[in-house]
Amino acid sequence: MRVAVVAGPDPGHAFPAIALCTRLLAAGDEPVLFTGPRWFDAARGAGIGVRRLKGLAPRPEDDDGDAGQRIHERAAHISTEILPDLGAMLPELVIADVLTVGGGMAAERLGVPWVELSPHPLYLPSKALPPIGSGLAPGQGLRGRARDTVLRGLTARAIARGEQQRGAARVGVGLPHEDPGPVARLIATLPALEVPRPDWPEHAHVIGPLLWEPTDHVLPLPPGDDPLVVVAPSTAHTGVEGMARAVLDALDGAGVRVAISMLDTPPSELPPWATAGLGRQDELLRHAAVVVGGGGHGLLAKSLLAGVPIVTVPGGGDQWELANRAVRQGSSILVRPFTGEAVRAAVRKVVAEPAFRDAAEAAARTVAQVADPVEICHRVVDGVPSR
Repeated sequence: MRVAVVAGPDPGHAFPAIALCTRLLAAGDEPVLFTGPRWFDAARGAGIGVRRLKGLAPRPEDDDGDAGQRIHERAAHISTEILPDLGAMLPELVIADVLTVGGGMAAERLGVPWVELSPHPLYLPSKALPPIGSGLAPGQGLRGRARDTVLRGLTARAIARGEQQRGAARVGVGLPHEDPGPVARLIATLPALEVPRPDWPEHAHVIGPLLWEPTDHVLPLPPGDDPLVVVAPSTAHTGVEGMARAVLDALDGAGVRVAISMLDTPPSELPPWATAGLGRQDELLRHAAVVVGGGGHGLLAKSLLAGVPIVTVPGGGDQWELANRAVRQGSSILVRPFTGEAVRAAVRKVVAEPAFRDAAEAAARTVAQVADPVEICHRVVDGVPSR
Protein backbone atom coordinates (compact mmCIF):
# COMPACT_ATOMS: atom_id res chain seq x y z
CA MET A 1 0.00 0.00 0.00
CA ARG A 2 1.44 3.38 -1.04
CA VAL A 3 0.68 5.93 1.67
CA ALA A 4 1.41 9.65 1.78
CA VAL A 5 1.66 11.00 5.34
CA VAL A 6 1.38 14.80 5.55
CA ALA A 7 2.41 16.70 8.70
CA GLY A 8 4.00 20.03 9.54
CA PRO A 9 7.54 20.21 10.96
CA ASP A 10 6.58 21.05 14.55
CA PRO A 11 7.87 18.14 16.69
CA GLY A 12 4.45 17.59 18.26
CA HIS A 13 3.08 16.75 14.82
CA ALA A 14 6.10 15.55 12.84
CA PHE A 15 7.19 12.96 15.43
CA PRO A 16 3.83 11.10 15.55
CA ALA A 17 3.74 11.15 11.74
CA ILE A 18 7.21 9.59 11.60
CA ALA A 19 6.17 7.01 14.20
CA LEU A 20 3.15 6.07 12.09
CA CYS A 21 5.36 5.78 9.01
CA THR A 22 7.60 3.31 10.84
CA ARG A 23 4.53 1.25 11.75
CA LEU A 24 3.39 1.22 8.12
CA LEU A 25 6.89 0.35 6.93
CA ALA A 26 7.08 -2.58 9.35
CA ALA A 27 3.78 -3.88 7.94
CA GLY A 28 5.23 -3.94 4.42
CA ASP A 29 3.63 -0.71 3.21
CA GLU A 30 5.35 2.14 1.35
CA PRO A 31 4.96 5.38 3.32
CA VAL A 32 6.23 8.71 2.05
CA LEU A 33 6.39 11.56 4.54
CA PHE A 34 5.61 15.13 3.46
CA THR A 35 7.07 17.46 6.11
CA GLY A 36 9.73 20.11 6.71
CA PRO A 37 13.37 19.34 5.81
CA ARG A 38 14.48 19.45 9.45
CA TRP A 39 13.49 15.81 9.85
CA PHE A 40 14.49 14.46 6.43
CA ASP A 41 17.75 12.78 7.49
CA ALA A 42 16.20 11.10 10.51
CA ALA A 43 13.24 9.85 8.49
CA ARG A 44 15.48 8.55 5.72
CA GLY A 45 17.59 6.82 8.35
CA ALA A 46 14.47 4.94 9.42
CA GLY A 47 13.85 3.88 5.82
CA ILE A 48 11.04 6.37 5.17
CA GLY A 49 10.76 8.23 1.88
CA VAL A 50 10.43 11.99 2.26
CA ARG A 51 9.13 14.95 0.28
CA ARG A 52 9.17 18.64 1.17
CA LEU A 53 5.82 19.91 2.43
CA LYS A 54 5.51 22.96 0.20
CA GLY A 55 3.39 26.00 0.95
CA LEU A 56 4.29 26.32 4.64
CA ALA A 57 5.85 29.78 4.36
CA PRO A 58 3.44 32.62 5.19
CA ARG A 59 2.25 34.66 2.23
CA PRO A 60 1.80 38.46 2.29
CA GLU A 61 -1.99 38.06 2.31
CA ASP A 62 -2.00 35.63 5.26
CA ASP A 63 -3.28 36.85 8.63
CA ASP A 64 -1.67 34.69 11.30
CA GLY A 65 -3.81 36.44 13.90
CA ASP A 66 -6.84 34.73 12.39
CA ALA A 67 -6.62 31.03 13.25
CA GLY A 68 -9.37 30.13 10.81
CA GLN A 69 -7.59 31.75 7.89
CA ARG A 70 -4.25 30.27 8.94
CA ILE A 71 -5.65 26.76 9.01
CA HIS A 72 -8.09 26.79 6.11
CA GLU A 73 -6.85 29.25 3.49
CA ARG A 74 -3.25 28.19 3.89
CA ALA A 75 -4.44 24.57 3.76
CA ALA A 76 -5.98 25.22 0.36
CA HIS A 77 -2.71 26.80 -0.77
CA ILE A 78 -0.71 23.82 0.54
CA SER A 79 -3.02 21.42 -1.27
CA THR A 80 -2.18 23.17 -4.55
CA GLU A 81 1.55 23.26 -3.82
CA ILE A 82 1.87 19.56 -2.99
CA LEU A 83 -0.59 18.28 -5.60
CA PRO A 84 2.04 17.53 -8.31
CA ASP A 85 4.37 15.61 -5.97
CA LEU A 86 1.47 13.84 -4.28
CA GLY A 87 -0.09 12.82 -7.57
CA ALA A 88 3.24 11.59 -8.95
CA MET A 89 3.62 8.99 -6.20
CA LEU A 90 0.17 7.51 -7.02
CA PRO A 91 -0.89 7.08 -3.39
CA GLU A 92 -3.61 4.65 -2.43
CA LEU A 93 -4.17 6.54 0.81
CA VAL A 94 -3.32 9.95 2.28
CA ILE A 95 -2.95 10.47 6.03
CA ALA A 96 -3.08 14.15 6.99
CA ASP A 97 -2.24 15.62 10.39
CA VAL A 98 -5.16 17.44 12.00
CA LEU A 99 -3.37 20.80 11.53
CA THR A 100 -2.24 20.05 7.98
CA VAL A 101 -5.66 20.08 6.38
CA GLY A 102 -4.09 20.71 3.00
CA GLY A 103 -3.10 17.06 2.81
CA GLY A 104 -6.74 16.04 3.02
CA MET A 105 -7.79 18.63 0.46
CA ALA A 106 -5.11 17.44 -1.95
CA ALA A 107 -6.25 13.84 -1.51
CA GLU A 108 -9.82 14.84 -2.23
CA ARG A 109 -8.72 16.68 -5.37
CA LEU A 110 -6.96 13.50 -6.52
CA GLY A 111 -9.93 11.29 -5.68
CA VAL A 112 -7.90 9.37 -3.09
CA PRO A 113 -9.32 8.39 0.33
CA TRP A 114 -7.78 10.15 3.28
CA VAL A 115 -7.50 9.65 7.02
CA GLU A 116 -6.98 12.32 9.66
CA LEU A 117 -4.26 11.87 12.30
CA SER A 118 -4.80 13.62 15.63
CA PRO A 119 -1.62 13.43 17.74
CA HIS A 120 -3.70 14.15 20.86
CA PRO A 121 -7.23 13.44 22.14
CA LEU A 122 -10.27 14.05 19.97
CA TYR A 123 -10.87 17.80 19.87
CA LEU A 124 -14.11 17.88 17.87
CA PRO A 125 -16.91 19.77 19.65
CA SER A 126 -19.42 17.65 21.54
CA LYS A 127 -23.02 18.29 22.52
CA ALA A 128 -22.21 17.04 26.04
CA LEU A 129 -18.79 18.55 26.85
CA PRO A 130 -17.57 22.03 27.70
CA PRO A 131 -15.58 23.65 24.88
CA ILE A 132 -12.22 22.02 24.23
CA GLY A 133 -9.46 24.21 25.65
CA SER A 134 -11.41 25.29 28.72
CA GLY A 135 -9.80 22.57 30.81
CA LEU A 136 -13.13 21.99 32.53
CA ALA A 137 -14.56 18.62 33.43
CA PRO A 138 -18.05 17.92 32.04
CA GLY A 139 -20.62 19.69 34.19
CA GLN A 140 -22.64 17.63 36.64
CA GLY A 141 -26.28 18.16 37.55
CA LEU A 142 -28.59 20.82 36.16
CA ARG A 143 -26.27 23.69 37.03
CA GLY A 144 -23.19 22.04 35.54
CA ARG A 145 -24.96 21.07 32.32
CA ALA A 146 -26.38 24.58 32.03
CA ARG A 147 -22.86 26.00 32.40
CA ASP A 148 -21.63 23.82 29.56
CA THR A 149 -24.57 24.81 27.37
CA VAL A 150 -23.78 28.48 27.88
CA LEU A 151 -20.08 27.95 27.15
CA ARG A 152 -20.86 26.00 23.98
CA GLY A 153 -23.10 28.85 22.88
CA LEU A 154 -20.26 31.32 23.36
CA THR A 155 -17.99 29.31 21.06
CA ALA A 156 -20.64 28.38 18.49
CA ARG A 157 -20.12 31.55 16.46
CA ALA A 158 -16.37 30.96 16.15
CA ILE A 159 -16.98 27.35 15.10
CA ALA A 160 -19.51 28.41 12.49
CA ARG A 161 -17.12 31.03 11.16
CA GLY A 162 -14.37 28.43 10.86
CA GLU A 163 -16.70 26.15 8.90
CA GLN A 164 -17.50 29.00 6.52
CA GLN A 165 -13.81 29.77 6.10
CA ARG A 166 -13.05 26.15 5.30
CA GLY A 167 -15.93 26.00 2.82
CA ALA A 168 -14.74 29.16 1.05
CA ALA A 169 -11.16 27.84 0.93
CA ARG A 170 -12.39 24.57 -0.54
CA VAL A 171 -14.39 26.32 -3.24
CA GLY A 172 -11.29 28.34 -4.11
CA VAL A 173 -9.47 25.14 -5.15
CA GLY A 174 -12.39 23.58 -6.97
CA LEU A 175 -13.86 21.45 -4.18
CA PRO A 176 -17.49 21.49 -2.99
CA HIS A 177 -18.24 23.92 -0.16
CA GLU A 178 -19.47 21.10 2.06
CA ASP A 179 -16.55 19.18 3.58
CA PRO A 180 -17.20 15.41 3.70
CA GLY A 181 -14.27 15.01 6.09
CA PRO A 182 -11.90 12.07 6.37
CA VAL A 183 -12.91 8.46 5.95
CA ALA A 184 -11.46 7.73 9.39
CA ARG A 185 -9.81 9.57 12.27
CA LEU A 186 -6.81 8.15 14.11
CA ILE A 187 -6.73 9.51 17.68
CA ALA A 188 -3.18 8.95 18.89
CA THR A 189 -3.64 9.18 22.64
CA LEU A 190 -4.12 6.99 25.68
CA PRO A 191 -7.73 6.16 26.53
CA ALA A 192 -6.99 7.55 30.01
CA LEU A 193 -6.69 11.05 28.48
CA GLU A 194 -9.98 10.86 26.60
CA VAL A 195 -13.28 12.18 27.93
CA PRO A 196 -16.38 10.01 27.39
CA ARG A 197 -18.94 11.60 25.10
CA PRO A 198 -22.31 10.33 23.81
CA ASP A 199 -21.58 11.59 20.29
CA TRP A 200 -18.23 9.87 19.71
CA PRO A 201 -17.84 9.56 15.91
CA GLU A 202 -18.09 5.97 14.69
CA HIS A 203 -15.13 6.47 12.36
CA ALA A 204 -12.81 7.82 15.11
CA HIS A 205 -10.42 5.29 16.65
CA VAL A 206 -8.13 5.68 19.67
CA ILE A 207 -4.86 4.09 18.53
CA GLY A 208 -2.55 4.93 21.42
CA PRO A 209 0.35 7.41 21.42
CA LEU A 210 2.62 7.48 18.37
CA LEU A 211 6.07 8.02 19.86
CA TRP A 212 9.37 8.50 18.08
CA GLU A 213 12.79 9.49 19.37
CA PRO A 214 14.77 11.99 17.23
CA THR A 215 18.10 10.62 18.50
CA ASP A 216 19.78 7.37 19.54
CA HIS A 217 21.99 9.19 22.05
CA VAL A 218 21.48 8.26 25.70
CA LEU A 219 21.90 11.21 28.03
CA PRO A 220 24.15 10.31 30.99
CA LEU A 221 22.46 10.45 34.37
CA PRO A 222 23.74 12.68 37.16
CA PRO A 223 25.64 10.77 39.85
CA GLY A 224 23.98 9.62 43.04
CA ASP A 225 20.78 7.84 44.01
CA ASP A 226 18.46 10.76 44.78
CA PRO A 227 15.12 10.73 42.91
CA LEU A 228 15.55 11.68 39.24
CA VAL A 229 13.49 14.57 37.89
CA VAL A 230 13.29 14.67 34.09
CA VAL A 231 12.68 18.23 32.85
CA ALA A 232 11.46 18.56 29.27
CA PRO A 233 10.56 22.09 28.14
CA SER A 234 7.78 22.38 25.59
CA THR A 235 8.81 22.26 21.93
CA ALA A 236 5.77 24.39 20.99
CA HIS A 237 6.11 28.13 20.46
CA THR A 238 3.29 28.58 23.01
CA GLY A 239 5.30 26.93 25.79
CA VAL A 240 6.62 28.70 28.90
CA GLU A 241 9.88 30.48 28.07
CA GLY A 242 13.01 29.81 30.11
CA MET A 243 11.47 26.85 31.91
CA ALA A 244 14.62 24.69 31.99
CA ARG A 245 16.78 27.19 33.85
CA ALA A 246 13.95 28.26 36.16
CA VAL A 247 13.14 24.68 37.18
CA LEU A 248 16.83 23.94 37.68
CA ASP A 249 17.14 26.92 40.03
CA ALA A 250 13.94 25.94 41.85
CA LEU A 251 15.18 22.41 42.58
CA ASP A 252 18.57 23.47 43.96
CA GLY A 253 18.88 21.83 47.36
CA ALA A 254 15.65 19.84 46.98
CA GLY A 255 17.38 16.49 47.33
CA VAL A 256 16.83 15.42 43.72
CA ARG A 257 18.86 14.87 40.56
CA VAL A 258 17.80 16.55 37.33
CA ALA A 259 18.08 15.48 33.69
CA ILE A 260 17.02 18.17 31.21
CA SER A 261 15.92 16.73 27.88
CA MET A 262 15.61 19.28 25.08
CA LEU A 263 16.03 19.76 21.34
CA ASP A 264 17.46 23.26 21.70
CA THR A 265 20.68 24.43 23.33
CA PRO A 266 20.65 23.36 27.01
CA PRO A 267 21.44 25.71 29.91
CA SER A 268 25.12 26.31 30.58
CA GLU A 269 27.00 25.94 33.88
CA LEU A 270 25.06 22.99 35.24
CA PRO A 271 25.44 21.95 38.89
CA PRO A 272 26.92 18.49 39.53
CA TRP A 273 23.47 17.02 40.29
CA ALA A 274 22.16 17.87 36.81
CA THR A 275 22.74 16.92 33.19
CA ALA A 276 21.23 18.36 30.02
CA GLY A 277 21.06 17.86 26.28
CA LEU A 278 19.43 15.85 23.54
CA GLY A 279 18.89 12.24 24.56
CA ARG A 280 16.34 9.48 24.28
CA GLN A 281 13.45 10.37 26.57
CA ASP A 282 12.22 6.80 26.76
CA GLU A 283 15.53 5.81 28.33
CA LEU A 284 15.42 8.68 30.84
CA LEU A 285 11.86 7.79 31.84
CA ARG A 286 13.03 4.31 32.87
CA HIS A 287 14.85 6.00 35.78
CA ALA A 288 12.53 8.94 36.50
CA ALA A 289 10.57 9.56 39.68
CA VAL A 290 8.71 12.51 38.15
CA VAL A 291 8.66 14.60 34.97
CA VAL A 292 8.36 18.37 34.78
CA GLY A 293 7.01 19.48 31.40
CA GLY A 294 4.85 21.92 29.53
CA GLY A 295 1.79 19.75 29.06
CA GLY A 296 2.23 19.03 25.37
CA HIS A 297 0.63 15.74 24.41
CA GLY A 298 3.82 14.02 23.26
CA LEU A 299 5.64 14.30 26.58
CA LEU A 300 2.49 13.75 28.63
CA ALA A 301 1.59 10.55 26.79
CA LYS A 302 5.17 9.30 26.83
CA SER A 303 5.45 9.89 30.59
CA LEU A 304 2.15 8.19 31.40
CA LEU A 305 2.92 5.27 29.10
CA ALA A 306 6.10 4.79 31.14
CA GLY A 307 4.06 4.99 34.36
CA VAL A 308 5.77 8.21 35.48
CA PRO A 309 3.74 11.07 37.04
CA ILE A 310 4.21 14.61 35.78
CA VAL A 311 4.27 18.14 37.14
CA THR A 312 2.71 20.16 34.35
CA VAL A 313 3.57 23.80 33.64
CA PRO A 314 1.17 24.54 30.77
CA GLY A 315 1.67 27.25 28.21
CA GLY A 316 -0.83 28.06 25.47
CA GLY A 317 -2.55 26.00 22.81
CA ASP A 318 -4.05 22.77 24.11
CA GLN A 319 -1.63 22.45 27.02
CA TRP A 320 -4.14 23.81 29.53
CA GLU A 321 -6.75 21.25 28.41
CA LEU A 322 -4.31 18.35 28.61
CA ALA A 323 -2.85 19.44 31.94
CA ASN A 324 -6.28 19.51 33.54
CA ARG A 325 -7.17 16.09 32.14
CA ALA A 326 -4.01 14.64 33.68
CA VAL A 327 -4.83 16.28 37.02
CA ARG A 328 -8.33 14.78 37.00
CA GLN A 329 -6.87 11.40 36.13
CA GLY A 330 -4.68 11.67 39.23
CA SER A 331 -1.23 11.45 37.67
CA SER A 332 -0.28 15.14 37.68
CA ILE A 333 -0.06 18.40 39.57
CA LEU A 334 -0.65 21.56 37.55
CA VAL A 335 1.50 24.62 38.27
CA ARG A 336 0.10 27.99 37.21
CA PRO A 337 1.28 30.65 37.67
CA PHE A 338 4.78 29.36 37.14
CA THR A 339 6.95 30.08 40.18
CA GLY A 340 10.02 28.31 41.51
CA GLU A 341 8.37 27.75 44.87
CA ALA A 342 5.31 26.12 43.31
CA VAL A 343 7.38 23.81 41.10
CA ARG A 344 9.59 22.77 44.01
CA ALA A 345 6.59 22.00 46.21
CA ALA A 346 4.85 20.07 43.43
CA VAL A 347 7.91 17.92 42.70
CA ARG A 348 8.34 17.07 46.37
CA LYS A 349 4.67 16.17 46.71
CA VAL A 350 4.65 13.88 43.67
CA VAL A 351 7.85 12.12 44.77
CA ALA A 352 6.54 11.63 48.31
CA GLU A 353 3.01 10.38 47.52
CA PRO A 354 2.73 7.00 45.72
CA ALA A 355 -0.82 7.77 44.51
CA PHE A 356 0.55 9.84 41.63
CA ARG A 357 2.67 6.98 40.29
CA ASP A 358 -0.20 4.55 40.85
CA ALA A 359 -2.43 6.77 38.67
CA ALA A 360 0.24 7.04 35.97
CA GLU A 361 0.63 3.27 35.90
CA ALA A 362 -3.15 2.90 35.67
CA ALA A 363 -3.13 5.28 32.70
CA ALA A 364 -0.42 3.18 31.03
CA ARG A 365 -2.54 0.05 31.32
CA THR A 366 -5.31 1.62 29.22
CA VAL A 367 -3.09 1.21 26.13
CA ALA A 368 -4.41 -2.36 26.02
CA GLN A 369 -7.72 -0.93 24.75
CA VAL A 370 -6.41 0.79 21.61
CA ALA A 371 -6.94 -0.08 17.95
CA ASP A 372 -4.27 -0.86 15.34
CA PRO A 373 -3.80 2.15 13.01
CA VAL A 374 -2.26 0.07 10.23
CA GLU A 375 -5.24 -2.28 10.19
CA ILE A 376 -7.61 0.71 10.05
CA CYS A 377 -5.71 2.19 7.09
CA HIS A 378 -5.82 -1.13 5.24
CA ARG A 379 -9.57 -1.35 5.81
CA VAL A 380 -10.01 2.13 4.38
CA VAL A 381 -8.09 1.25 1.23
CA ASP A 382 -10.03 -2.02 0.90
CA GLY A 383 -13.30 -0.11 1.17
CA VAL A 384 -14.28 -1.78 4.43
CA PRO A 385 -16.05 0.54 6.94
CA SER A 386 -13.55 1.59 9.63
CA ARG A 387 -16.02 1.72 12.50
